[in-house]
Amino acid sequence: MSDVNMTAPELAAVEIDGMNRSTFILKGALAAGAVYGTWAVSPFVRQALAQELIPGGGEGDIGILNFALTLEYLEATFYQRGQKLKLSGEVMQLAKLIGDHENEHVVALTKTINDLGGTPVPAPMVAFSMKNQGQFLKLAQTLEDTGVGAYNGAAPLIKSKDVLAAAGSIVQIEARHAAAIRLLTGASPAPSAFDEALEPSAVLGAVKPFIK
Repeated sequence: MSDVNMTAPELAAVEIDGMNRSTFILKGALAAGAVYGTWAVSPFVRQALAQELIPGGGEGDIGILNFALTLEYLEATFYQRGQKLKLSGEVMQLAKLIGDHENEHVVALTKTINDLGGTPVPAPMVAFSMKNQGQFLKLAQTLEDTGVGAYNGAAPLIKSKDVLAAAGSIVQIEARHAAAIRLLTGASPAPSAFDEALEPSAVLGAVKPFIK
């Protein structure tokens, strides 16, 4: 993506190894966010999950939960790595708190998938490009916004009311994470009343070259 004018280049620097259905869609979500901004994540995820772009990884609600689990693996690992940086006391405290939340999300999603008779996907290998507190906060804000968009994109496809309620309880926390981080960086916790609109097919077509 080096030759593309990107809205959120920090997302393009996140590396995810693995090519099951969930990691494939997550890579696409990050690419959509990098090129268009995090508001493009929701339509990409909705279209990608609906089209069954590649086989494997589960279908229906279990497939959606495995995608959510992959996202939570990514975020949990991010905050674990972030705590190894030289962070201020306030930022370190928030990194630990949010990291604990993401780990709890991993446990809850894993249990739900098992309870539904599915097989949880393994955690992917990931790498982040961050060396200081400023880079950590910038990527943290973008990843949390990406997570909110991903959950919102998947939600309309969930069939079980119980699974939808569980996803809804998680996305609320992800949004609070994003707002808390924005307050630390001096950014508006809610910059607009609505996300920009973009057709899912347009996002999907533009992102495909970056997720071969």
